[in-house]
Amino acid sequence: MKKIISILLTISTILFLNCKNNNQETNTDDAIPVYFTSDISPEGVMKVFEYVKDNVKGDQIGIKVHFGEDGNEYFVPATMVEPLCKALNATLIETNTAYKGRRTKTETHIELARDHGFTFAPIDILDSGGTLELDVEGGKHFKTVLLGKNLENYSTIIYFTHFKGHGSAGFGGCIKNASMGMATPVGKRIMHNKDFPKCKQELCTSCGRCVKDCPADAISLEPLEIDKNKCTGCGKCISSCPRGAIVRPDDEEQKLIFLEKLVEYAKPAIEKVNSVYFNIIMTVSPSCDCARDPKKPFISDIGILASTDIVAIETAAHDLVDKAHQCDDAFLKVNSVSGKHQIEYAEQLGMGTKKYKLIDIDKK
Repeated sequence: MKKIISILLTISTILFLNCKNNNQETNTDDAIPVYFTSDISPEGVMKVFEYVKDNVKGDQIGIKVHFGEDGNEYFVPATMVEPLCKALNATLIETNTAYKGRRTKTETHIELARDHGFTFAPIDILDSGGTLELDVEGGKHFKTVLLGKNLENYSTIIYFTHFKGHGSAGFGGCIKNASMGMATPVGKRIMHNKDFPKCKQELCTSCGRCVKDCPADAISLEPLEIDKNKCTGCGKCISSCPRGAIVRPDDEEQKLIFLEKLVEYAKPAIEKVNSVYFNIIMTVSPSCDCARDPKKPFISDIGILASTDIVAIETAAHDLVDKAHQCDDAFLKVNSVSGKHQIEYAEQLGMGTKKYKLIDIDKK
């Protein structure tokens, strides 16, 4: 009798596992493909592009990149995007910043890009043509957004994004590239509005970097103070300070609002023009590419992702970084800010799905 019961239990277990496995396979049918290669090279870019190239529409192609900041060595190098740009006869696109530096004005922004090796294609600073105002559907914070007007000149935008940390957003990926990266300087300030940093007097050495970088002349030293009547909340001083004397406030609600603002700015941008997404997971610093003195990378290089779904690719990239860092939220650990609400809110607004299927093309 015991033998019969044992056999029946074994059969039941096999049937249960088969049913479970079959359900998992069924559930992946509607998962969005996210293509991956560990080959972080121009050749790797072209290999993974083969899997999404059919989604590039028209012949006016813009590739949204970050040209790097003076003093920053961690941005994705120009050589990585060069073959893709040439193959598509594409234009490199960006927008001007709201903080001080060469990226504030179109002429010096292009000069910096050329200095950093982006010499192989035309460069279009989108807001040099004015402002494109677009409606936001379903947003809580904005009814309209202010983007670089030249965006409307393109049939497809490829968001060629460095996936890395960010002091205010937790991480910066394709969502941030399509929001802060496509907004006019005024739009950037609006997203940062009321996102005031906090000072830690005991850590300040009065080096003056924050004063130099502040676009609103809102910072004074000895003692370190930020004038909230002038501050635009851009957060540049947070990344400028080498001592951690300026940080984000411990206001969880405000942190979530900022992340939601990023998402709401990205939504009209990707809806206006057909979009394809890359996340390059290399030199993953806790700091943004706009930091002049960025913190050192905290994990090894991982690879390149490509997809047609902005939510799926952000989810996959974050999962890979979390796995490499052996924790549930790597950017929360290194920046004390979780950016995962970007992904959750983007899915809520119907911008994509977190349900993805990672396809390792190196194994094909």
